Amino acid sequence: MTVVVGVDGSGRTRRLGEIAAAACRPVVPVVFTTVGDLETLLARARGNDAMVIVDDAHRLPPDALRALAAAARSGTPMAIARRPTIDTPELADLDEAVAAVGKVEHLGPLDPGALAALVAAAIGRPPAPEHLAAVHAASAGLAAVAEAVAAEPDGTPPALVARLQRRLAGPGRDTAELATILALGLDLDDDVVCAAARLEPARAAAATRALRDQGLLTPDGERMIPAVARAVLADLSPPERRRLHDTVATALLSTGADPVRAAEQLRAARARTPAAADVYRRAADRLRFAAPERAVSWYDEALNAGAEPAVVAAGRAEAATLLGLPVDLDVATASESDAARLAMVAGAAAAHDGRAGRAAEALLSTGPPGPVLAVAALMATGRPEAARAAATGPAPLPLRRLAGAALEIGSPAAALPLLIEAAEAYEQVPPAVTLPDLPHALGALVAVTAGDTPTAEHLLERALHAHAGGPAAQNRHRLLLAWARLRAGRYDTALAEIQRLTGVPLPGRDRLAFACLTAGIARRRGDIAQLRAAWELAEPVLARRAVDLLQLEMVEELLVAAARLRRHVRITPILDDLGAIVDRLGRPDAWAVSLGWIRLQIAVVGEDQPGAADAASRLADLEPSGARQQAQCAAAVRWASALAGEVRPDDVLADAAALVAVDLPWESSRLLGQAAIRTGDPAAARRLLERARELSRTEPAVDESPQDAGRGGLSDREVEVARLVLAGRTHREIGSQLYLSPKTVEHHVARIRVKLGAANRAEMIAALRSHLPEEA
Repeated sequence: MTVVVGVDGSGRTRRLGEIAAAACRPVVPVVFTTVGDLETLLARARGNDAMVIVDDAHRLPPDALRALAAAARSGTPMAIARRPTIDTPELADLDEAVAAVGKVEHLGPLDPGALAALVAAAIGRPPAPEHLAAVHAASAGLAAVAEAVAAEPDGTPPALVARLQRRLAGPGRDTAELATILALGLDLDDDVVCAAARLEPARAAAATRALRDQGLLTPDGERMIPAVARAVLADLSPPERRRLHDTVATALLSTGADPVRAAEQLRAARARTPAAADVYRRAADRLRFAAPERAVSWYDEALNAGAEPAVVAAGRAEAATLLGLPVDLDVATASESDAARLAMVAGAAAAHDGRAGRAAEALLSTGPPGPVLAVAALMATGRPEAARAAATGPAPLPLRRLAGAALEIGSPAAALPLLIEAAEAYEQVPPAVTLPDLPHALGALVAVTAGDTPTAEHLLERALHAHAGGPAAQNRHRLLLAWARLRAGRYDTALAEIQRLTGVPLPGRDRLAFACLTAGIARRRGDIAQLRAAWELAEPVLARRAVDLLQLEMVEELLVAAARLRRHVRITPILDDLGAIVDRLGRPDAWAVSLGWIRLQIAVVGEDQPGAADAASRLADLEPSGARQQAQCAAAVRWASALAGEVRPDDVLADAAALVAVDLPWESSRLLGQAAIRTGDPAAARRLLERARELSRTEPAVDESPQDAGRGGLSDREVEVARLVLAGRTHREIGSQLYLSPKTVEHHVARIRVKLGAANRAEMIAALRSHLPEEA
């Protein structure tokens, strides 16, 4: 007595044949016609002591199953084969009757040896391991499917397609509908499958059992066998496949499935239908602020699937702006709500391009929260009344706090704690809107102006750690981090941040910042070639006359570079524009001092004593409350006096120390150096120069190698002097750069000539070009 259990195609019939061959007695196969004929057959089997063989017992009618069960209980030897599902009491009774005195065999996937033998027989040679693995992956080890794909595991044999057509052409719609959905190979939840197949859960479960019994599902019963799935889909016409995709997409939406996961499922099925396009768009909308790069790819999928461009325009523009990509801001075909979103994107894009005035106008032209977003741009362009009016509009809490902080921007010390609060509010609940600038960036700029670079770095590092604002904002935060470190005298780490952005496409505002930073590093290293390169990068941006209050301190680096390079034609218009903004804001002390300090630095680099005296006089008339501004005003007077040859060493040291205390070490060292080379007291000069050297001492730049110092046998200091000689600097300029007296520079040059064996200056220059080729 034996019960053989297995899905269709697992080899039930073959196994019954093996059992019959090993029975050592006559065999009577059951071919059912009527109950009477069956009774006659069973009587003949008993008379001949024969074994009764019953294939596909699950297909027999109830009265035949009852007759067989009675025969089994009466002792008739019997072997039956059936599917795994017992769906009638009569089949259960027969199974129990046979199994009670016999055994049950379950046929599963072929083991490796059996599969190898089957494939070898099918293709006429032993299969290679990779071929065998491909057959197993395609067939899940089911014998009938493995035999069908043995020659071409990745193909879709017509015989397999025909077999499936016969299986799914039965009277029940449920299994055929469910089979086409499962053939897509998607990881769908049960409720989505039921909705797509239009089946109640109980009917869906029955249909799944039927597909498993038919040998169409993997052994775990969760997925369709890959080769079977290909055959099912191959039998669908293109319109039927599009209908299937739309059915699944509609089911995903109607059941509230996560749109991103749903979109991934549909993309895996290569769905290109209107309903699929809607799923792709929803996935993009979900991700446009959290993961803008992924969102743009989903918007593109939606367009490729047939979505109307106007439907995805606003969301795609928001995501693209966060990535720093150009956007299409045509609102002609947009809905009213999308037109408002596009206007806010236009405002943010204008701000990113460095056009704060245009950004403010775009944001004021739209509904909430546009006007609130315009407050910072309005203040930066000197329109405080309009800013106060705009700040009263409705907006999420982080944006209201940002606007409130921006209104106080005239006083950096007052604005900074408010901007910190705005940054914290943003981190807790990032608003779903494209911002002209994050509170972290504004807070950092204000903190540097207030002389608080640690707070600037803290805000920016938090923003970078949280990936706040998308990739374009991350680039901006790196630039501002470099700016804070440059101001604090940490040139090596500032340069490292700048180099990370070399070659990265940047919008206008950040291109200007990059040029300012490059000029700042070049000034501090005495690198005239790099100074020229920074100016060439910045000049087209400055030519637009689109600077604002928040760029004022950074622009100092470029304006001083312009003075150093004798490009004065660009200086006056920019200073006039910045002066007008400061005037419209009521000349707040902090920004008036910053503007006056720029005028002083331009005069110093040009050794313009009257200009320096005038700038110092104006600063002396101010009475700022901030420690940084107070230190600048005092140092300005001392600097102008030094240029005039009036040096009081103790006062210079005190004012230089005050500059260091407010994070202006570079300016402090410059003041000390200028005073040292102009004092007539050698002892005082040494004191000032020693302090200047302490402040100017930095780690080697990341692009300098330790071997530089020994070129041509020159000492470290001699190499520094030699580089500046090759740059065309005079002894006085070299002394100012290195905090040496012109006489000391002359001695260094003489020693360089001796070490190089040069008879005159021309030979020395030629030798230096040989030993220091990159400086040449």
